[in-house]
Amino acid sequence: MNKKIRKEDALYYHSKGRPGKIQVIPTKETSTQRDLSLAYSPGVAEPCLEIADNVENAYQYTAKGNLVAVISNGTAVLGLGDIGPEASKPVMEGKGLLFKIYADIDVFDIELNTKDVDEFVRTVKILEPTFGGVNLEDIKAPECFEIEARLKKELNIPVMHDDQHGTAIISAAAMLNALKLVNKDINDIRIVVSGAGASAVSCTKLYLSLGANPKNIAMFDTKGHIHNGRTDLSDMKKQFATDNAYESLEEAMVGADLFLGLSTADIVSKDMVKSMAKDPIVLAMANPNPEIPYPDAVEAREDVIMATGRSDYPNQVNNVLGFPYIFRGALDVRATEINEEMKLAAVHALADLATKPVPDIVNLAYNETNIVFGKNYIIPKPVDPRLLTTVAPAVAKAAIETGVARKVITDWDAYEQELSSRLGRNEQISRVILNKAKLSPKKVVFADAENIQVLRAAQQVRDEGIATPILLGNKETILHLIRESKLDLADVAIIDPRADESDPMIERYAEKLYEKRKRKGLTPIEARRTMYFKSYFGSMMVENGEADAFISGLTRTYPDTIRPALHVIGKQEGVNKVAGMYILLTPKGPLFFSDTTVNLDPTVDDIVEITELTAKAVEQFNIQPRIALVTYANYGSAKGADAEKMRDATAILKKRNPSMIVEGELQAHLAFNTHLLKENHPFSDLVDGGANTLIFPNLSASNIAYNLLKEAAELETIGPILLGLKKPVHVLQLGSSVREIVNMVAIAVVEAQMKGQ
Repeated sequence: MNKKIRKEDALYYHSKGRPGKIQVIPTKETSTQRDLSLAYSPGVAEPCLEIADNVENAYQYTAKGNLVAVISNGTAVLGLGDIGPEASKPVMEGKGLLFKIYADIDVFDIELNTKDVDEFVRTVKILEPTFGGVNLEDIKAPECFEIEARLKKELNIPVMHDDQHGTAIISAAAMLNALKLVNKDINDIRIVVSGAGASAVSCTKLYLSLGANPKNIAMFDTKGHIHNGRTDLSDMKKQFATDNAYESLEEAMVGADLFLGLSTADIVSKDMVKSMAKDPIVLAMANPNPEIPYPDAVEAREDVIMATGRSDYPNQVNNVLGFPYIFRGALDVRATEINEEMKLAAVHALADLATKPVPDIVNLAYNETNIVFGKNYIIPKPVDPRLLTTVAPAVAKAAIETGVARKVITDWDAYEQELSSRLGRNEQISRVILNKAKLSPKKVVFADAENIQVLRAAQQVRDEGIATPILLGNKETILHLIRESKLDLADVAIIDPRADESDPMIERYAEKLYEKRKRKGLTPIEARRTMYFKSYFGSMMVENGEADAFISGLTRTYPDTIRPALHVIGKQEGVNKVAGMYILLTPKGPLFFSDTTVNLDPTVDDIVEITELTAKAVEQFNIQPRIALVTYANYGSAKGADAEKMRDATAILKKRNPSMIVEGELQAHLAFNTHLLKENHPFSDLVDGGANTLIFPNLSASNIAYNLLKEAAELETIGPILLGLKKPVHVLQLGSSVREIVNMVAIAVVEAQMKGQ
């Protein structure tokens, strides 16, 4: 399990660079005076007049149809309580970020400085023309119930209080699948609910909509069982009161089929779980710790099916499985509300998705070979790319069928294609790599640990369980930086190869290097002197098995820094040329560039080997490489050494690898413009999907292309990933960010895992 997030790391994350987590960016051209005249005066008058004639035209000419307001007054923020509207803003920005990355929905977060229900409702009501939907967030009960009810009645756009309905929808899907596994009917089961707040009330209401019998439900608040004999019940709680009365939660649990927990940690014991009916279902969702720990529940009963709100155990009830896709579907049909039928459609879509075979990328993310429907998989994983194309259409269809949609979709295949094109796989790739690394952390040596970025990265990979860092460098300097930056690295090993000339490790490593290089001109004295260099020392730690991977220091001279790795560790068997590959995370998915760091002017045979090495690396991410050998010509349209080199290499690759999708020689724009490619070169292997992997004719072209795209398009990158060595050694480029270093470490850990197998 990951360690608690450190205060310093959280504050640094939210304050670094541009403060906060979201920004507004233009979606139209703004570079010329004509552009500005169209964007504002006088051109803007035309859409204004169209909307004045018909307000529905706002969906055609403005961002309204893809804009959601995330609104809070800060009275019930996460587990922090009533901390005020300003203090709630980081959470609301975070919610906006999730809307964007999971469903491509834009968000304005709005924090209201009022606890008055009338004032809150009026404020949101007069904002209605701006938004296509409203997501209420972190508002305390019972005010949240009245606010949502009134806004749903008074607004003509979809409104949802996610704290109430998000957990209800996800847990309901889990419940339906659990009941399917144990062959029980929802109408027959007895349910015990611990908690009577917004989430518990909404969950119970939704279960009733799905067929649960109200007579079979026992709900508990802080004062005990809610029954008709109590005189202190609010109107909200009275609807769940029963004639029979339980003295305690423990008594109610005897013979119960389902426990639903939305209360506090550790209030359910092993004995209480043991007392439940055969094949019990436990949905313990108190945060951050459930009503009973997952290990205790499964130890108490082998037949228990359990879900929690935690990511470190199976069946995480995570609201991100719901709200982005529910609003996506509602917005796309311009729904006037999110009604019960739309919520139930989301429940059934989620439940059904979990019964289907999962994509390879999901298995890869959790280091599984075949995740299948069963007691440890009853709801989809958050990384599942099918959520958008499954839940959003189901919600949209329900809106149309119930008459709350102002736009009707008729071509559902086209709609699914539109949804698929909204998001790339860049975030998924990063999550897959990090999650896979965490499953079996390795020891990673960091060179140049006198750099604060390297130390921050070491802190993060240790805290997240990605790797066990070992720091190389001057110990006094490193300790000073650790204290100055308030890092928590006291238990991390620090090694300074230059500190002690009599260190037996130096002698041992020098002898080993001498044996490797004595017929290459190296003398014993030179071998000993060489071991003082961190690049050689770190490589030797990996070669000697005292570390699993080496992350070399930030440097300007990349080719020189891989020489120690080649001298100490060497190339994989059968490899003649090592190569460097970058992953560029673009909005349309990852792009793989090779070779970007090592080979100045590769030959035809070198290009062939680099391409084959790169293809194998891409396949490790469960992505089929679609390779373009790019240059300045298209299929013989121009002469020259580079064009001929790429043409010849393509011919050899196609002959040696008949199933490989590879084309060349090809200009870079045609590798992506499939319409133009099909029009001019319909025979190309890339006409159906374009390229995701580019191979360049020389180092100059590849490095220029990579750096231009990275900086001009502000793309996140992973790399350079060194291909072809026996063991993982990677070299950071000068200026690498903490995130880029962490990603590089995760790559190295995953590589070490695979080579260790």
